[in-house]
Amino acid sequence: MKFELHPEENKIDTWTILYMPPGGGKFNGKLTVTNKRLLYDAQFDVSAKGLLSEALFAKWGSEGYLEINKEDITDVQAEKSFLAKKAIITLNDGSKHVFNYGMLNIDKVVDAIKAN
Repeated sequence: MKFELHPEENKIDTWTILYMPPGGGKFNGKLTVTNKRLLYDAQFDVSAKGLLSEALFAKWGSEGYLEINKEDITDVQAEKSFLAKKAIITLNDGSKHVFNYGMLNIDKVVDAIKAN
């Protein structure tokens, strides 16, 4: 995924992770977290329906990736079960965006999302 960093924006890390948008569906792709934004490049639709709703604060960029500004995030929670480690992000419009890292440890993803 090619994207331009904004002034004073620094990349923290990138993960291959599943994304489940508020409107339903499931996508496999790469999540890049910077100190200002979350950028998700959805490479494969792995759901049965795969509908992407346009949320007010999460938008599909012109390059075809999802962009969430960190200033729009009101809460980040880690949810852990044996087979699914998830980062659940709540935006200030009330929508919930879920990043599922499967059986792998989600803590570094959550820490990167919370970092400024």
